Amino acid sequence: MITTPAQKPIVISCGEPAGIGPEIAVAAFRAVHADTPLLWLGDPRHLPAGTDYACIDDPAAAADLSAAGTLPVMPITMGGTAIAGTADPANAQGVIDAIAKGVALVTNGQARAICTAPIHKAALIDGADFAYPGHTEYLAALAGIDRVVMMLACDALRVVPVTIHVPLAQVATDLTASLLTDTLLITHAAMRRDFGVKRPRIAVAGLNPHAGEDGKMGVEEIEMITPVLDALRSEGMDLIGPMSADTMFHAAARQNYDVAVCMYHDQALIPVKTLGFDTGVNVTLGLPFIRTSPDHGTAFDIAGKGLANPSSMIAAIRMAATMADARHD
Repeated sequence: MITTPAQKPIVISCGEPAGIGPEIAVAAFRAVHADTPLLWLGDPRHLPAGTDYACIDDPAAAADLSAAGTLPVMPITMGGTAIAGTADPANAQGVIDAIAKGVALVTNGQARAICTAPIHKAALIDGADFAYPGHTEYLAALAGIDRVVMMLACDALRVVPVTIHVPLAQVATDLTASLLTDTLLITHAAMRRDFGVKRPRIAVAGLNPHAGEDGKMGVEEIEMITPVLDALRSEGMDLIGPMSADTMFHAAARQNYDVAVCMYHDQALIPVKTLGFDTGVNVTLGLPFIRTSPDHGTAFDIAGKGLANPSSMIAAIRMAATMADARHD
């Protein structure tokens, strides 16, 4: 019988079986099992050969198995095999079901958090008419949430892009006061709830070079970004900016804030991937449950070759556990 929140497992959804998800999950389990109970959701046929696992139907059994070094598995039946590097659409519905099952376990209190292995969206579309651009949107739909925020984090830096996967030419159009306001509010709340920062210091990048240079290199800072920041400052938020993005990521500057909010994808992801390429974690903020993920894809080119680096998965699991502790406290 599970008696404390710390004994509840962190769920790992299998992700694309033909990618590196199963092998990095097993490697991460070996690294963290002594102090962090895990529960893998997927088809056990897709685990690397020689994996020591046990199938269970009650998440309460995961803690003892994890402590003993045996990977707890809640089986999800899938229609296909797993050939490294070649996605099989027959597995698509099972991959989706593993995500949904993991969310259900966290939502009903049987697990602490979900850590999702990378999916292959084309296979999900071909095999199950998957209607979402990716993990994040599907998780938001499962939670009944309209707007969530993507954070990328490593030991040296946390960043949040306001606009994400849109062409650079489209950023200025998509970047609205409403979107920026919601992103800042969600980020502020998550820093308090999930990271235990009582008064988050949020650095906000400008859109244009030199944050617009007083309107000489763009007016978005004057016309939209600064008014949003001023309005939220009046509500008590500690906001720095808009800042010139080319001077806000060096070591001394990073000491002045807890998270950086950037206006577009590369403005945020280049610094965090430079500082923590192998250990970056993708976190979805604004969900009623905790979700983390390694910051990489399925890596079909190295799947099954023993070359996959589990560092990002390990970091994602440890961050999920830290966030769960912060929520519980």
